[in-house]
Amino acid sequence: MIACERIGISLRTVQRWEAGPETADARKGPRGKPANALSEAEKQRVLDVINRPEFADLSPRQIVPILAERGIYYCSESTVYRLLRERGQDAHRGKARPPRHSRPKALTATGPNQVWSWDITYLRTAVAGVFLYLYLVVDVYSRKIVGWTIHECESDDLAAEMMAGIVAIEQPTPGLTIHSDNGNPMKGATLKVTLERLGVLSSFSRPRVSNDNPFSEALFRTLKYRPEYPVRPFPDIDAARRWVAAFADWYNEVHRHSAIRFVTPGQRHRGEDVAILAARHAAYCTAKTRHPERWTGATRNWSLIGPVTLNPTPLLAPEPLPLCAAPP
Repeated sequence: MIACERIGISLRTVQRWEAGPETADARKGPRGKPANALSEAEKQRVLDVINRPEFADLSPRQIVPILAERGIYYCSESTVYRLLRERGQDAHRGKARPPRHSRPKALTATGPNQVWSWDITYLRTAVAGVFLYLYLVVDVYSRKIVGWTIHECESDDLAAEMMAGIVAIEQPTPGLTIHSDNGNPMKGATLKVTLERLGVLSSFSRPRVSNDNPFSEALFRTLKYRPEYPVRPFPDIDAARRWVAAFADWYNEVHRHSAIRFVTPGQRHRGEDVAILAARHAAYCTAKTRHPERWTGATRNWSLIGPVTLNPTPLLAPEPLPLCAAPP
């Protein structure tokens, strides 16, 4: 009975379906055409009016009121839209076209300080509706937090100051690309000029597509889901800075990152992962030599993680073979 109420049918209907030879939904729907439906002639008259040159760049929401001003009413706006859909005329009207945003260019890092990702997230304060803003930059290859800062507002001037300081410390090779979303601080004039002066290229996500900036999004989730993350809002900006400083130290030098063979981001950033992974491989080989009966296959893969790509190009599905063709 409860299930029937949830899906909007009676218990008697279900019993009738079970008793009958067919188990499909036997409801017929409307038995006839609605009495107030437009005739074919009326539908065509509406379409002829809608397609007049004077209305070519207007939507039905604009056309219907204009006709009403002239003392003319054929049907509602929703009916006009339905007629346009039925005739395949529901495309954008006028010269302007809906915005189209292509995927951002794939960025591949073969070493540290080649591709960075950055974003800004909110930190709660004790005052409702007032937030602190954490600016955070992560290296895509090593996952190391290469820099961060906290301020009481979002500003491209503050972002530019932070970027200049990080570049001075990291000393990246020419060609560094920094990826971000389309927020105002990310596209501000001061930051743009600063990055150009530093020889740093910019890359941006599509509007409202958080998946285009996955490294920063994943890092913010890790930050805010740490057991130590304060349950209560930060009392002041100094407390927030102390907490983020401790988190960055833990993340870079203690946290074993699963995507880079469980070495720390700091170890991978400094190139120490090569020796660490080689030592792990040697330990496993020694263990297998001592007790081969405990192994049914190869040892665990401790090979070095290679290049990392931000926003890789999707792989195209292979075209199906003709039915009479043999596979290559």
